[in-house]
Amino acid sequence: MNNLDLSVSQPVVGWLIGPGLRIVLLIALGVAGHQLARRAIPKVIGTAVGKGLPGQSPEEVAKRVDTLAHVFVKTVAVVIATVVLFSVLAEFGVDIAPMLASVSVVGIAVGFGAQSLIKDTLNGLFIVLENQFGKGDVVSIAGVAGLVEEVNLRRTVLRDLDGTVHSIPNGEIRVVSNLTREWSRVNLNITVGYGEDLERVTEVINRVGRELAEDGQFGPLILEPPQVLRVDDFEDSGIVIKILGVTKPIRQWDVAGELRKRIKKAFDEEGIEFPFPHRVVLDRRNRNNRYQEGPPEGDPENRFP
Repeated sequence: MNNLDLSVSQPVVGWLIGPGLRIVLLIALGVAGHQLARRAIPKVIGTAVGKGLPGQSPEEVAKRVDTLAHVFVKTVAVVIATVVLFSVLAEFGVDIAPMLASVSVVGIAVGFGAQSLIKDTLNGLFIVLENQFGKGDVVSIAGVAGLVEEVNLRRTVLRDLDGTVHSIPNGEIRVVSNLTREWSRVNLNITVGYGEDLERVTEVINRVGRELAEDGQFGPLILEPPQVLRVDDFEDSGIVIKILGVTKPIRQWDVAGELRKRIKKAFDEEGIEFPFPHRVVLDRRNRNNRYQEGPPEGDPENRFP
């Protein structure tokens, strides 16, 4: 019985200290390689991007590094996992040469049957290389607008203002509208009544824009103070004034909201009124046109004789 135990245990021990130990080492090397890639790739890319994009803001460089690092780390992880898998199979005595040949044949067959996947991957590669957008940008693509949460070679993940997550294959992306590339713009229209002095209105709006740019909280977000650009349109109820300003990326909505609030407060203090809809009522009894905010006198049901 002891001889039988020894005859069985010797091959097991021999396998454990031979192929078994090598399998453990391969898996350990694979895990270590992945962890090293996760730490080293962002640093290498950060150095390269910093040198390749001189004059860019730290936010833009950080978004570019985050996007590239995410793509490269995932690619390296897939390569390491594939190499470790085939190496472990070889240690188990599996002949991997036919498997590699079959993989190439299957790859060709899949290539013909999965053209959309190839299209997604190629388009994703150009998106990453051309830096069309990256993680943290607000973009409009394929009819969906939102914050970019993930970019890889196959898909782009957006989260809109309602919190809905949209997963868009890169092959579906034809036109990219990046709302937060390098800088953003406040583009605001304010309507005032026809009876207001436009020079005075312009002075008040420009003053509010300068004060906002000097504010301790909002000033660091503003690159160019919001100012009146022009009289943009004549509408039924008032005159439209266009206001433009430049902010740091993705900060235009915060600045625009605060600007609206301060303009409303300044207009109230200066006695400048926002227009409200009017209607012209024709009184057939005296053939006169007059402005009326309610039904004609003597006609509570708003009917004419």
